[in-house]
Amino acid sequence: MQFLSNNMENIPPSKTMAITDKARKLIASGEDVIDLSSGEHDFDTVSTASEAGLKAIQAGVTKYTTGDGPAELKQAIQEKFARDNSLHYELNQISVGAGAKQVMYNALAATLNPSDEVIIPTPYWVSYPVMVSMCGGTPVFADCFAENNFVLTAEELTKRVTPNTKWLILNYPNNPSGALASQADLENLAQVLRQHPNVNIITDDIYELLIFSDTKFCTLAEVAPDLYDRILTVNGMSKGYAMTGWRIGYAAGRADLIKVMSKIQSQITANPSSIGQAAAAQALKAKPDHAKTWCDTFRKRRDIIVSAMNEIEGVSCETPIGAFYAFPNVSGLIGRKTPNGLKTSNTDELAEYWLDAAKVAVVPGLAFGAPQNLRMSYAVKTENVQEAAARLKIACEKLSA
Repeated sequence: MQFLSNNMENIPPSKTMAITDKARKLIASGEDVIDLSSGEHDFDTVSTASEAGLKAIQAGVTKYTTGDGPAELKQAIQEKFARDNSLHYELNQISVGAGAKQVMYNALAATLNPSDEVIIPTPYWVSYPVMVSMCGGTPVFADCFAENNFVLTAEELTKRVTPNTKWLILNYPNNPSGALASQADLENLAQVLRQHPNVNIITDDIYELLIFSDTKFCTLAEVAPDLYDRILTVNGMSKGYAMTGWRIGYAAGRADLIKVMSKIQSQITANPSSIGQAAAAQALKAKPDHAKTWCDTFRKRRDIIVSAMNEIEGVSCETPIGAFYAFPNVSGLIGRKTPNGLKTSNTDELAEYWLDAAKVAVVPGLAFGAPQNLRMSYAVKTENVQEAAARLKIACEKLSA
């Protein structure tokens, strides 16, 4: 009898976590590596959350809670949606999990059958297609190109919808491209979705607070309220509040879906961290005024890395509007030789060369469905962004045709 599941043979490990782990091991061994691979920024957790978490520990709030979030946290989430997104949900329409990733997985596990398809715009966050496959569905990729600012168009969505489409996943600001869908972009998508009542939508809004332009953040349920019952709006504390390790994500949608998601969670993890939930509740009750200062810093770092990439022959880099990633197209470097005579035949090999020659860790774009690109996180100290840019320029100049 075979021990491991056949299904697991098709489940790759997370490329981003693998690169980050390698970079951290090199750093631990004394290597002077600048890690631009991680989706975790260098700011401390917002003080309202940290203080609330400490108080929760001191007060003994360290026991089990309600499986998918206590009323206090759900009320804070309810208030956040009303305040920031003009969305109104009852408490039984809200679910809290151990990060946005778990919440999304719960939703897919609750709804997907073997014939169901999930449309995933490319470039995509690495876990979307894997989670769909793990839940028995089929990922269907919709191409988004730099000339359209990496935003899904109505024309491309129309091409990908079939009678088997169960979900469309939208992620703006986008990881890895930093793209942001405008209100007009979302209205165009909504026009298509109205013609296909079988299609439900997950909006992953985890980078909502990290936007570097005057373009206002909008989420689909806000733009198209007539689609409200078909939308699961996902968010969390990791990116906008620097709470990656606290593991709190949440979602709001139709009550029957939330009920099944809660049932799944009760059998797998039960409640997320009680301390993290107490911290999140207090953070969400306060207006996110910290985000402006963070975005000002991220904007400066973005401009440094984007400018540096565009100065390298064979590289072109769009200016991201949100999140904290640059996503340069490096196709002009593919096929060139390193000083050791090795050909960089793909972005995996180019990323290896950058790590070896420049001591800069980035993530190859194939992990995001974009084999001509590399993802570079500028969520590190500004001086490290400057140093990484300088190192990469030198390393690329050493490549020969």
